Formats: sequence, C-alpha cells, structure tokens
Amino acid sequence: MLLDELALTADTVASTRSRLAKVDALAELLRRLEPDEIAPAVGLLVGKPRQGRVGVGWRGVAAADGAPADGPTITVGELDAALDRLAGASGAGSSSERARELRELIGRATEREQGFIARALLGEMRTGALEGVLTDAIARAAERPGEVVRRAAMLSGDLGETARLALTGSEAELAAVGLVVGRPVLPMLAATASSAAAAIETTGEASVEFKLDGARIQVHRSGDDVRVFTRNLADVTHRLPEVVEVVRQLPVHDVILDGETLSLDEAGVPRPFQETMSRFGADAARETLLHPWFFDVLHVDGRDLLDEPLATRLAELERIAPEYRIPGEVTDDPDLAERVSREALAAGQEGVVVKAIGSPYAAGRRGSSWIKVKPVHTYDLVVLACEWGSGRRTGWLSNLHLGALDPTGEFGEPGGYVMVGKTFKGLTDELLRWQTERFPQIETRRTANTVWVEPIIVVEIAIDGVQRSSRYPGGIALRFARVKRYRDDKLAGDADTIQTLRALLRE
Repeated sequence: MLLDELALTADTVASTRSRLAKVDALAELLRRLEPDEIAPAVGLLVGKPRQGRVGVGWRGVAAADGAPADGPTITVGELDAALDRLAGASGAGSSSERARELRELIGRATEREQGFIARALLGEMRTGALEGVLTDAIARAAERPGEVVRRAAMLSGDLGETARLALTGSEAELAAVGLVVGRPVLPMLAATASSAAAAIETTGEASVEFKLDGARIQVHRSGDDVRVFTRNLADVTHRLPEVVEVVRQLPVHDVILDGETLSLDEAGVPRPFQETMSRFGADAARETLLHPWFFDVLHVDGRDLLDEPLATRLAELERIAPEYRIPGEVTDDPDLAERVSREALAAGQEGVVVKAIGSPYAAGRRGSSWIKVKPVHTYDLVVLACEWGSGRRTGWLSNLHLGALDPTGEFGEPGGYVMVGKTFKGLTDELLRWQTERFPQIETRRTANTVWVEPIIVVEIAIDGVQRSSRYPGGIALRFARVKRYRDDKLAGDADTIQTLRALLRE
C-alpha cells in the first residue's frame, strides 16, 4: 500500500468528530493492508512507530525539510524499512547517517506524506485514532468480538501485532493470547475519589491499601530469570538489582507481580519521589536503595489469576510474599477505610487505593473497581505550552498551560487534551531551568510570549478544586493550581481526564 493512502485516512479521521466515522475509515484501510504492512501501519497511525524512538526529534525533522515530491511513490513497507535504518544507526557518524536517510525519505514524499511522517516521528498523530478507536476498527475489519481484540492487545502490550493476528489469524488464535511470563502487560488503573468513605460507597467491600509515594513496577520471574518493567512497560531490570534479588528468594518458580518500589530513609520514612525515580535513569547511581512492595499477583506457577477475584489474588500474595505486601485492610466500613487513609498519610504515603474485593484484574483499563484517594486534589495533567517569565523569571520559561485528557472527544479531538488552566506556582529555580532547556527541544510553534510543545510531558498538579469557566473549552478552570512534580514515569495517555475534573463541580 502507498503511504499516501495511510496519510489520507489519517486526515479523514482527523476531520471528523464522529467515533463511528473514524472506526469505519480505519477499518476500511486495515482491510486493504498486506499482512506485513499491518503492524507498521498501526504503529504509524497512533504515532508510535514499531521501532520506537529512532533518534530523530523536531530539530532533525525541521532540518530535513525540503520541496515535496509531485506524486506518491513511497509504500508503507519502504517507510518501515527506512525507520529500521534510522533506529539502527549507531556509533561514530550515526547523526550524519540519520540526517542523510531522513533527507532522502522526506525528498521522496508528497506534502501530505511529509506532514504524516513528521507527526509519526514526533508522536503528534492527533487524529483521534488512539488505541481505543483503532482497537474498535481492528475488531470491525477482522469481524472479531471487540472484547477479544481488546484483551489480546492488553495482554500482549502490542496493538500492531494484535491487529496482524486479528486480521490474518483465526478467532481461536486471537482468543488464545494470554499472559506470558516475561512479557509485560498493561497495568490496571484507578479512578479517583475525594475520600476513602466515598470510594467504599462505590466499591462495596474492598481492600483499602496504602498508596505509596513510589514508582510502579511489574516483576516477572521464571526460575532464576527475573525481569522488572515500569508502568510504561520499559525493561529496567539491570537498574534494580535489589528488587531482582528479593523476587528470586520468593517460594515460586514462575510469577508475575504488580507493585511499587521506593526509597526509605534511616527512620523508614519515604524519601522524595525524585530520589526513587533517579534510580531509573540510564546513569543512575546505586547509593539510593529501593525496597519493593507488592499489591497484586497475576500469575503463579502456571496458573493465570487475571480473572480471579481480588480476594483470591491477595490470598496467593500473602502465601508467597507476606513480607512484601503493601499494608491495608479488607472492609466495607467507611470509618475503618478513613482510618487506614489517615494511617497512610501519617506514614508519609500519598493516600490509599480502594479496591473492590471481588474484582478481576482488568489489564490496561481504568474503571470503578480501583479508586485512588489522596488527601488533596492532585491530578496528572499534560503541559501544552509555556510562557516566558517576567521580573525575576525573565529569560526562563515559567507559566505552564495545562491540559486534561479528553478520551471521548466530548470537548474537542478524541484522545486530545483540553486546556483547564495555567500556573507558575510551585516551580523552583531548578524546575525553571529544566523547563527552559527541555521545552524548546519539543517545541511545535511559538509566539513572542509563548512556546507550544508536543503534549508528552506529564506534571502532577495540586488544586483546591475547580470552578465553572467559559474561558476554556471544558467549561472549567483549576482553582489555586500549583506544581508538585513532573511525572517522567507516566505517558500523556495516563493523564487524568476532563470528565474526572468536571466531576469536582458536583462534589
């Protein structure tokens, strides 16, 4: 298939707000792809090429800009091969090699294709063809049950491969996709409530557990082979040897664990989140010792537990790792839930997560079975732009434009971000320096006062609430917003939604 057809479909999808129309257009495209084009095409449509990061940023794309070709000649396969070469360039002269490869590719592309390639490389495929819409399109094109396709995608962590299997394999092969020890799965996510008591009203009997101020990890063990993954499914095994050693000592042969890791000071109080996250960097020092705690188990010695109730999974966790369980209580009493919440805060943790005791593990899903409760309103939002400071902050990028995820397109583009406010409060000189260096690297455009950036940076914001506002498209504005920290362990797709923020109006 010509790349132009992919680009044209992306434009068609971007031009409509109708989810049904998006699904129809994408399904029609998917049906016409050759088997070896399916996975590359899916990755390109969601702005996540099969190769991952290929070493090309906005500066490289801008430098390769040239006159467009008169007509389309590039195929999906040729673009995929070019991305392979870009990703594979390494060592002395690799930057020049990437620049040459990119210039040749852009030189062969039409104007529409040039824009599509740039958006795919920079993760700016703002078509609404995010995983949810595309998953529905895969099910439509393959004539497979949507739930079977979604489960396969969640358990494999690979939407492109799921699409290939759905379109070229049998329904039985698709349904057979399951947990594989060593292959990470998308983590189950939590909704938000204002109090533990309110959460209990939604879940009924629940496990009320400390919400640690740490980094989420998923640990796989098969025999002596242990692998540790982040919430974004990145393999960080070699950076967390102490976690590996703990899991190697557990009385199991095969296991998949979900949990958190963080650093404690000499008194057992959690160290700042940044100290924990420093261990995940490429050049991390080992002075900061990390401790693992686990709150769920998905597989034990040949037995998948995803569809078992939480009560069963917790019993297994207690059997195999009692010393490493996150503290909590099983209850349906709002007063007891509030007491656990106070104990978590007194221990220096973020709050609690309230989990329905009968719920299965819904990989990759955010529902009402898990509900997180923090003592103040804190939300993960996406930086959309940043304004230059004045006075003492002259010369620094300061005032952040903040956006909430709009997964349904209720207030704009499905899968896009709705601006909900601005803030410069809580920014230290260190953060100001970091912003001023980092944001121009992901700049998309600018005016004299403002730099707009790719919506990929997640920042945790504390607020006192929201108020009605006609200034922003979501109809709300943040009240007394201040920066708590940047969340480099989260993707933009993990941000809190505009619907979650709007629910504060009712509260």
